[in-house]
Amino acid sequence: MSSSRVESSNSTGNYLGIDVGLESFYTDSTGKKVENPRFLRKSEKKLKKLQRKLSKCKKGSNNRRKAQAKLARQHLKVSRQRKDFVVKTARCVAMSNDIVVIENLNIKGLVRTKLAKSINDASWSMFREWLEYFCQVFDRKLIAVNPNYTSQDCSNCGQRVKKSLSTRTHICSCGVRLCRDHNAGINILNKCKNSVGHTQITQEYWGNASGQMSLFCVDENHYTKFAG
Repeated sequence: MSSSRVESSNSTGNYLGIDVGLESFYTDSTGKKVENPRFLRKSEKKLKKLQRKLSKCKKGSNNRRKAQAKLARQHLKVSRQRKDFVVKTARCVAMSNDIVVIENLNIKGLVRTKLAKSINDASWSMFREWLEYFCQVFDRKLIAVNPNYTSQDCSNCGQRVKKSLSTRTHICSCGVRLCRDHNAGINILNKCKNSVGHTQITQEYWGNASGQMSLFCVDENHYTKFAG
């Protein structure tokens, strides 16, 4: 998603790392959590009821057409709820931070797993697209980093602390005890800072003129610019 629209905005001086999830929509490097609204999950009973009613209707009948229309309207409602939530959330993040750092997730691969329904309901892909859009609009920078070990490594000392998906608290021998996702958010931000350095981030990313590329992909050895 690209945009020729540009809105004036002042520098905030804020850099933010974001860890998207299923329990919370995201947790950031400051520890803030945004709850996952789960619009599809909340509408499942109604959708199943409408689907059962549709399946009982005779093919080609007026009742079937009415049932199809009701089911379609409910799906549309869920879709609109998701988009409204994602757009407002992405706009708020972009407006509030000069640089936003996310994981460069293979979302297409993840939706082939058993978590596909939950991932689609959480709208990770849509959120990234709207973040890219609003970072262009407000002349912010969106940076994607390698997602490896962001949940396992300690954000304080770097020690790898292995944990299962069910373990929601990061506890390290260095004394750090954090919500797993908060720890990941800090690591995501640190991966960006450690890869290119705080000074280089300021010069290369925030220093660009309005309208230039706003999505960057960073690994531990180099950074690459991508058009938004």
